[in-house]
Amino acid sequence: MMDEKISTATAQISRDNAELLAKAAENAIYRLIRCLFAERLLDPDALLWARDGRQAWLPLWQTRRVLHFSDLRRAPAGTLQNRGQIEVLDATGARHRIEDPAALIREVAPSLAVTPAPDGLGQLVRDVDNSMRNDVLARHHRERWSAELREQIDKAGAADFLGYLEGTLPPHLVAMTLDQWGALEGHPFYPTWKAKPGLAPDAVAALSPEFHARVRLRIAALRSDWAYVEKMPHVGGYSEWFAEKFPDLWRDWAEALQERGKSPADWLPLPVHAWHLENFVRREFTPEIEADVFDPEGPEIETLPSMSFRTMLPETREPRPFIKLPVAIWLTSEQRTLQAKSIHMGPRLSTLISDMLSKEDDLKSGLEVFTEELGAILHHPDTGDEHPGRFLSVVYRSSDALARRDGLLPVTVAALLAAGPVDGRPLICELIGRNGDESEAAVAAFYRLYARTVVRPTLAMYLLYGIAFEAHQQNSTILFDDRGLPRKLLMRDFGDGRSFAPLFKERGYELKPFSRKGILPTTFDDNISLVRSFVIDACFVCHLHEIALCLTEQYSLAGDSLWRILGEETEEAFETLRPRMLSDAFWLEERQAFLERPWPTRSVLRMHLERYRNYRVEHQLPNPLASAE
Repeated sequence: MMDEKISTATAQISRDNAELLAKAAENAIYRLIRCLFAERLLDPDALLWARDGRQAWLPLWQTRRVLHFSDLRRAPAGTLQNRGQIEVLDATGARHRIEDPAALIREVAPSLAVTPAPDGLGQLVRDVDNSMRNDVLARHHRERWSAELREQIDKAGAADFLGYLEGTLPPHLVAMTLDQWGALEGHPFYPTWKAKPGLAPDAVAALSPEFHARVRLRIAALRSDWAYVEKMPHVGGYSEWFAEKFPDLWRDWAEALQERGKSPADWLPLPVHAWHLENFVRREFTPEIEADVFDPEGPEIETLPSMSFRTMLPETREPRPFIKLPVAIWLTSEQRTLQAKSIHMGPRLSTLISDMLSKEDDLKSGLEVFTEELGAILHHPDTGDEHPGRFLSVVYRSSDALARRDGLLPVTVAALLAAGPVDGRPLICELIGRNGDESEAAVAAFYRLYARTVVRPTLAMYLLYGIAFEAHQQNSTILFDDRGLPRKLLMRDFGDGRSFAPLFKERGYELKPFSRKGILPTTFDDNISLVRSFVIDACFVCHLHEIALCLTEQYSLAGDSLWRILGEETEEAFETLRPRMLSDAFWLEERQAFLERPWPTRSVLRMHLERYRNYRVEHQLPNPLASAE
């Protein structure tokens, strides 16, 4: 009888995994189709559409075959969403169904508009396969986590998921739980959204935010004369700041050093990700360990990994600073180092933006930032070389903005698009529903306020000061009031932020740029287009466009009404800022770029196929604000 029960349970798990694997393959194909046509690796103009506007055929002339899409939907910004089956018709009229992304990649490879690197296609297939398998693991966990939450929500008598979290956790841990909840889906244009090829499945589950993971950090020690430290002006010394923010850790760290015969005054406490320490640092930094430049021993702290995987928040009742670290793991086709640029520029840009906000009451009323107060990196005292330090570095980010006392609820944008545990709808619907009205008019009013909340501060910082926020779904947090309405934008991650020096210099501000051979610059003096494209890609394409797509689908909204609203709010922001801009010519040029001309965005799939020989490849999307009726 027991054997029979075990056999039945095993069969159910197998069926569940088969269903999840099929869904993961469907998800991967959806992403690939979207990227292939958006980046024009396949020509969207070559599609032949049926009268119903859903079926479409794509001739693959090189192989004398045709792709047939049973349900391919067109959305603004050149977005093609595959919602049905894909079949291949060959020259004999035979047809077969494409059910996995590897088969799709093989079919379209001869027809791609670019020539992949020698290993480009093979690596793409492997990364997509790894991503799918991690997707299955994550969704299996999400089903269990959702069931537990539904039981807890019901027991607590809470109105909804967000209300339950607010009633049981302090504000910073509510925000962090939602951040982890939003880690499931990933960047909308990454076809390898869950790829972690260097990690075994159990390590993926133990370290990744979508599994509600807890990760331990070792507080190691770095010789102070081998460290470069960058800090905001209000920070005194590195060790003094650390002792104030992490008093228990500092005490344990200092005592442990003294027990090993070392003076804490000669060392800096340096957090290291536990996996990174055991699987990379001990091996690659053996010379530094043997030379007593780096001491890998020390106390540990348990943290919650955020959506970025390597930015951690200590799981304490009182909020502590975020800790951003390098992790020598390939995530979404990039190794997550923490370069010198981030160490130098994070605190510098945080200082600059804070100074600007202190003098801008209107801007400050709608914008807050997570300041990056302090950073440190391994720095050779004789040569000044910081390149190895990309694997031995840290940035501390203030979490004060999450410790709310004003009743506002911080939600990372990606979490708004993630299915909630109660009804399976995106969490943004739970916020809209708090007013008891989810009519088309109510959804439109919500999106108008949402767009205004994001667009006004983002454009003000860019157009007045030349500061580009990377305001995509991971870096942007929205503060909502108790009625579920968006009230403020909260931004993070300034280490790679782009800026245009002539604009902030014109207004009396200075920023020391970072320049190193082999590292792409982020401060520009003569070409604002790279700064502008940063804003359009992150904020408009990857954020506001995705919110509009989600709401349009969830509420079956007609046409492109939300993009019309986005256009109106963007135009209103330009009109409001016009009197303060440097010239009418600049105002007109920027207005055309945002409202009329095609939108530049990163060619993520092409970069992957070409094995990242150029990190700044872009393509153009039809501007949905110009075409919105």
